[in-house]
Amino acid sequence: MHELVVEDAMVSFDGEIIACSIGIDEGKITRIAKVLKGEEKYDARGRLVMPGVIDSHVHFRDMRQEEKEDWLTGSRSAIYGGVTTVVDMPNSDPPTFDVDAFKVKQTVAANRSMVDFSINAGVGDNLGQLPQLWKLGALAYGEIFMAKSTGGFSIDEPALKEALKAITQMGATASIHAEDETLHEELKKSLRHDPSSSIHSKLRPRESEINAVEAAIKLARETKVAMHITHISTSKAVELISKEGITCDVTPHHLLLTMDHWDRLGSHAKMNPPIRHDHDREALWKAVNDGSIDVLASDHAPHTLDEKNLPVREAPSGVPGVETMLPLMLKAVADKKLTIQRLIDMTSGNPARIFGIEGKGSFAAGNDADIVFIDMAKVKQITSTGLHSKAGWTPYRGFDAIFPEAVMLRGDVILDGKDFYAKRGTGQFIPGKGYQRPSYVLEAARAGKRT
Repeated sequence: MHELVVEDAMVSFDGEIIACSIGIDEGKITRIAKVLKGEEKYDARGRLVMPGVIDSHVHFRDMRQEEKEDWLTGSRSAIYGGVTTVVDMPNSDPPTFDVDAFKVKQTVAANRSMVDFSINAGVGDNLGQLPQLWKLGALAYGEIFMAKSTGGFSIDEPALKEALKAITQMGATASIHAEDETLHEELKKSLRHDPSSSIHSKLRPRESEINAVEAAIKLARETKVAMHITHISTSKAVELISKEGITCDVTPHHLLLTMDHWDRLGSHAKMNPPIRHDHDREALWKAVNDGSIDVLASDHAPHTLDEKNLPVREAPSGVPGVETMLPLMLKAVADKKLTIQRLIDMTSGNPARIFGIEGKGSFAAGNDADIVFIDMAKVKQITSTGLHSKAGWTPYRGFDAIFPEAVMLRGDVILDGKDFYAKRGTGQFIPGKGYQRPSYVLEAARAGKRT
């Protein structure tokens, strides 16, 4: 055994910070103890360490949308934010609604990504494709759009019910984007002349999310599907979901931005679902702390600066966030808005458990040695020029944050201070539970060849 030992690390165990050493061999955690001896050493220098973040909701674009983001720039941005695993959503171009598009995305990601990755499958009028996408390794289905968002996809309730039945039979998870398309269409007519900067929040009001969450819960009860509702934004949604066997996530932008930010940020604050009033934001923070919200996800959705500089009604929805998610929340930990253990649970343990990402999410023996090293005393202001997404802008300019000082992926140091060591194509594909390896891969494995 050629073991690497991470020395003098401060690790959170059930909320108690303990100094210890972490043993790593062949990219896996072997053991954790007070003191370990190893052939190689990495000095953590008394820094806080946590498992690499799993961002379970990103849009890395690429292919026909390379001008917005690609897997190389998106994964670089992820590393600087302490994210070592991402789950890409289906509304790319081409969208991952069929076998060919899934294979294209997987190939592009494998050639470019510097972090490990999973791919979700889309759900629309492609019921017959769902089992095939599951066998190809889709991690989950969704986000499933109950209302139109970026890409223009949506599904009506009867079709959604049939899809959820199929997803239940496969033992997969359905991730739901819960908004009410019918209500949106009605409001477009009545508010067509409204000139206010907050018009997007009015066109997709909190009632939109509440209506859709109620409908989704009804379908979950009827189909018995494993359901996850993504980027919730209202107190009522939290209340409804907490009564059911359903999981959910929240984004930093819904925790940190409110209606008060429309005047300053304009289209740079436009996303779906939109920012809400402060009372909803406060309810989300309460749910983060009491465990009603399971996961923190960025909904990293980059667009070009030219696109986002358009008027609010014309600009596309979405904000970049994979690089700023953990740093912003680490500052919240420093400000005692949540505990470090709660943050670790929401960014690693819970997403790994909910979506079945094996070998990730905790410092357990046998898990991948994905490690983030943090100095909680080093606070810096976020600037657009200091980030690494191709988007080149952020709604969090001027916010205080605590960025990772170093990152390991499967035991390899990929970021250490100003030194960046990650290389394109080193990210590994993490398939879902339905994955059936192609015959040629199995044959190569039997022959003892690397695949």
